[in-house]
Amino acid sequence: MEVYPFTSRDQLMRYADEHKGIMVAINAEKILNATEQTRAVINRNIGYCDGTGAVMALKQKGYKDVCKIAGCELWLEIIRQFHASRTFYLVGSKPAVIKETVEKLHAQFPDIKIIGYRDGYLKTPEEKEALLNDIYVKKPDIVFVAMGSPKQELLMEEMQKRHQAIYQGLGGSFDVYTGHVERAPKWWLDNNLEFAYRLIRQPKRIGRQIHLVRFAWWLVIKKFK
Repeated sequence: MEVYPFTSRDQLMRYADEHKGIMVAINAEKILNATEQTRAVINRNIGYCDGTGAVMALKQKGYKDVCKIAGCELWLEIIRQFHASRTFYLVGSKPAVIKETVEKLHAQFPDIKIIGYRDGYLKTPEEKEALLNDIYVKKPDIVFVAMGSPKQELLMEEMQKRHQAIYQGLGGSFDVYTGHVERAPKWWLDNNLEFAYRLIRQPKRIGRQIHLVRFAWWLVIKKFK
């Protein structure tokens, strides 16, 4: 699996801007659960470290200056930098949440140019085709897709075939932005314990996160070296 060893958020943003690629967040869970399909998607695009586990794995490979870049912060930084000069298209989440996201962005950035948006529930091939055509016609500079992996990456690849732009997959970031899902407080983030906070808040995640023990063992035995 190829993950780019970016040393800053700005470096990643510049690279994505120059190459008009799809930014794919990589964490320990994605590395553990990688399939032939998801690994190929990551290798075709711009994988970046969105979790401490991914950072530690790359450091074992010798990339000492690689840093964690939180995707749920990255998309807002992109908007802060380019809201007055670029056009945006948003896809994902429930109808009420995407509408609330767009309204909040307009309130926070009055001059933002959102030229299209829709929820993430593409129920028929016709709905997906309509979305792809809308992307082709409107030609946004930056597209955010919040649908979960690998669904969002596969959709962005189809979009990219119609129109070259900067793409970023956001998972549940619209829900976090609008306050429907609470992100971990700063102390937990600063101490790389966001996963633990989410587990405390959502105990049902234990079935997914128990596998992180295996990833920790991989780090101990220097599997990534």
